Amino acid sequence: MAPARGGKNRLRERKMTVLNVISLLGGVGLFLYGMTVMSTGLKNAAGDKLRAILEKVTGNRIAAVLIGILVTMLIQSSSATDMMVIGFVHSGLMSLGQAIGVIMGANIGTTVTAQITAFDLTSYAPGLLFLGCVMALFVKKASGRHIGSILLGFGMLFVGIGVMKTAIAPLSKSEGFKQALSALSHPAAAVLFGVLFTALLQSSSSSVVIFQAFAVEGLLDYRQCVYLVIGAAIGSVTPNLLASLTTGRSGKRTALLNLYFNLLRAALLLALTALFPGVLEWIKNLSPNDVARQVANTHTLFAVASVLVMLPGSSLIVKLAERTVPLRAEEKREKEEHRLVYLANVEKMVPSVALRQAMLEVDRMGEIARDNLATAVRYFFDPTHEEWYSQVLEREKTVDYLDHAISDKLVTMRSLQLADHDVFRLSRIIRVVSNFERISDHAENVVEFALRMQTAKATISDAGLAELKVMADTVMECLDVSMEIFEKEKFSLLPHAEALEQRVDDMQEQFIQNHVDRLMSTACNPLGGVIFTDMCTDLERCSDQAINIATALYDGHRERE
Repeated sequence: MAPARGGKNRLRERKMTVLNVISLLGGVGLFLYGMTVMSTGLKNAAGDKLRAILEKVTGNRIAAVLIGILVTMLIQSSSATDMMVIGFVHSGLMSLGQAIGVIMGANIGTTVTAQITAFDLTSYAPGLLFLGCVMALFVKKASGRHIGSILLGFGMLFVGIGVMKTAIAPLSKSEGFKQALSALSHPAAAVLFGVLFTALLQSSSSSVVIFQAFAVEGLLDYRQCVYLVIGAAIGSVTPNLLASLTTGRSGKRTALLNLYFNLLRAALLLALTALFPGVLEWIKNLSPNDVARQVANTHTLFAVASVLVMLPGSSLIVKLAERTVPLRAEEKREKEEHRLVYLANVEKMVPSVALRQAMLEVDRMGEIARDNLATAVRYFFDPTHEEWYSQVLEREKTVDYLDHAISDKLVTMRSLQLADHDVFRLSRIIRVVSNFERISDHAENVVEFALRMQTAKATISDAGLAELKVMADTVMECLDVSMEIFEKEKFSLLPHAEALEQRVDDMQEQFIQNHVDRLMSTACNPLGGVIFTDMCTDLERCSDQAINIATALYDGHRERE
């Protein structure tokens, strides 16, 4: 009878182990969902302020790190911060040099989660769940509902941790479970498991909290957790690498920045723990008899130490990412264009020199906008060159950047001691910046017209295309003359520019009437006809912007005469 009872006991033990594992998985699921709900609530409560904070990142690497810490603490997700950074770099709002600082800061900010969960707040979790549920369901104001989501997620997070601890307690007595975890005693195995486990969860803060729970119940010792934390940092880059697959080359470089930083960080920490094992004892002694806090402190201190050591050499990580995904010729050109050349240090210039530098910077912007329109027109008449379409969109980003950057500098110049006629010139130059930006906007419209014609298989008659070609050539001539007048103040050319602009106006009226006649005789495709009319309108508006540029400084010139 004894063997039979022994068999039943083993069967009961296996059944209990299976149920505990299921309970553990349920606790992990609730914890992860709570993290998601809390993070979403935090992001919604902050609104677009987080993006605005990131957009203000400057070339100061320390400021970038601090902003990365702040944003990640607010949304409790380094992956979300890194994804925003990837988007900013891809759109040209942030350089790789700025991105690396924010990424480093995010790696520190994400350690706050483990610090919070090191407190035993499980008994308060039901109250948080009730309060969060009431606010999320019954509060009318959006801000109140977002706060409710934060509390609800926070409560679920700690309830999930409580479920995990309850499930882990019996497992700690299971010899089979202990033997499975004993493989993590080897540092390499623990690091690898940390990488894979975090890649699966796609959240380093979540995996570290789970390691904390295992350590509290005695299934993992502190040293194992140290190497699991190191591996978790590497695994945390998985969401960013996946997200970068849908971005351009700049987005891929940003994801590689995060990967390289965390690989170097892991190598640094492994060397540190091997050469100076006393460091781990020092961290343990900061919170004796509290393994949850020891793991949290390790997570935070390792992140801070890594940033302090690697921040001075962060430019080398940027260069490594650029070598892995090399800059193409057009990217190098864009990188050169996507910066201020003449107004970088306008605050330190003599007023008269600053005004001259402003003219040079605006002239440079004008050339880029002019080339963008010329490329767009070429693409409209020959859409087989797909690279022209991409060039127009990339240059449009450059023009938008220059519009904001130059305008900010010109506003700053108002504080300089300028003469009255120079103040007038400055105000008109600001207007010209806006004129060039609008011309580039019209260039983007032109390539979109061409794309619409291709996708919808619309056609414009040969007569209509010939008319548009004549009108486009006249607009480009008007723009070239107007830019010469503005750049060299050759106001003797003003009658010629005005005559060209009037010719464009006449063409618009006549060509649209011709188009209507062709529609009546079914010589034109209706959709192609709509694009024809839109194209005439955009070209005419470009000539309007051109004449505004030509006459911008004319009144001041007459006053001096």
